[in-house]
Amino acid sequence: MLENYFPILMFIIIGLALGTALPILGFLFGPRKPYPEKNSPYECGFEAFEDARMKFDVRYYLIAILFIIFDLEIAFLFPWAVVFKDIGMFGFIAMMIFLAILVIGFAYEWKKGALEWE
Repeated sequence: MLENYFPILMFIIIGLALGTALPILGFLFGPRKPYPEKNSPYECGFEAFEDARMKFDVRYYLIAILFIIFDLEIAFLFPWAVVFKDIGMFGFIAMMIFLAILVIGFAYEWKKGALEWE
């Protein structure tokens, strides 16, 4: 009975070994050449090495959350497209309702100015 779990145990052991060995090797043998472009702000709009209590623009996070929400909702279209012929008219109507809610939410966010970046 336990021999059935041996591949899972090996998978866990190899995963843990690689998960610890590769970052250590990267730290030991990786290049350490910082330059101004590498240390500059990236997409967030504020300096990376300033005081943690400084004020920052929260719009970046709002845009990121909206992107994740719409990206996950669009991801539901792929399994639907795969089984489209099997689910029939009920599946089609259900997906059209889902897409209508998605479009209404997108129009609401657009109207409220959540997608504006000044």
